[in-house]
Amino acid sequence: MYLGLKDSWHLVRAYARPSRFINTFQVELSNFISRFTRKPLFWGMPTAISIEPTTACNLGCPQCPSGLKQFNRPTGKMSLQQFNTILPQISRTTGYITLYFQGEPYINKDFTGMIAAATEKGIYTATSSNAHFLTPETARKTVEAGLKRMIISIDGATQQTYAEYRIDGELDKVIAGTRNILSARKALGVSYPVVVWQFIVFAHNEHEIPAIKKLAKEIGVDKLQLKTAQIYDFENADKWLPANPAYARYREKEGRIALKAAKKNRCGRFHRNPVLTWNGDMVPCCFDKDAVHNLGNVHETGLKAVWKGSLRRAFGQKLKQGRTKIDICNNCTEGARVWI
Repeated sequence: MYLGLKDSWHLVRAYARPSRFINTFQVELSNFISRFTRKPLFWGMPTAISIEPTTACNLGCPQCPSGLKQFNRPTGKMSLQQFNTILPQISRTTGYITLYFQGEPYINKDFTGMIAAATEKGIYTATSSNAHFLTPETARKTVEAGLKRMIISIDGATQQTYAEYRIDGELDKVIAGTRNILSARKALGVSYPVVVWQFIVFAHNEHEIPAIKKLAKEIGVDKLQLKTAQIYDFENADKWLPANPAYARYREKEGRIALKAAKKNRCGRFHRNPVLTWNGDMVPCCFDKDAVHNLGNVHETGLKAVWKGSLRRAFGQKLKQGRTKIDICNNCTEGARVWI
């Protein structure tokens, strides 16, 4: 994660509140003790949380359930009213909200309202976008709402390469959207959001790494991050995996594609950072894209009841017994090299 001095200050301020600081200590201590006792402990509340504004997306990325429109769970969007019922339940303990899971956040018209509501509570907010909806007006509203980090997906330095994966996408719109958010930030005289270009390295675009570095410098983004690709279609993995093994999180083992990282029966994400789908279902982490391991609905019983509930405890016990037996853990990057 890129953190400049001003960005670090925003993050420190978010967690400096006594209740959030104490909660973070409780969560980290329980996570540490769990590693040695092999018994899941459930102290504290989420220190960070990911909330899904919508599952809808304007692109058709072939290694993304949202892009492929292949969810088994319902599609939809969270309303600002629903978001505002969640916020008071986490504002004392949570310092960081990622307003993204699946889908393109800006398709939800309430998105900037969610940012503003979280900012009012002193919570650091981040999102990930394909930047196609970042008009000058939307960019201004985003900066005024107080977003602190924006990750923009840009997996090519030319239209042909970009559209190989970002199907139906237009590189010119990504560049224009980036310029708009940077211009709005400058016009309003603030240092946020930090703008990060995320370049997922595939077989078809690894040759453009020098070009994307040059373009990022010309545009003036704060950070370019090269990211290893997550693969779902292992039978056709050769089409996507880069030739340079340093750019891949997978390796060939006994004729099969497998993650380089060894699985350990612990998970920091599970202790710190749950995910809420657009309709309020809590899932263990961002790898449960289809919400198979639903831990409960926060709109029905409240967030604390779900976080401390029997379903989450049972899932925590499964983690300690063996992560290789849990489907979503088999493609998890915990301990793997994601950023290059």
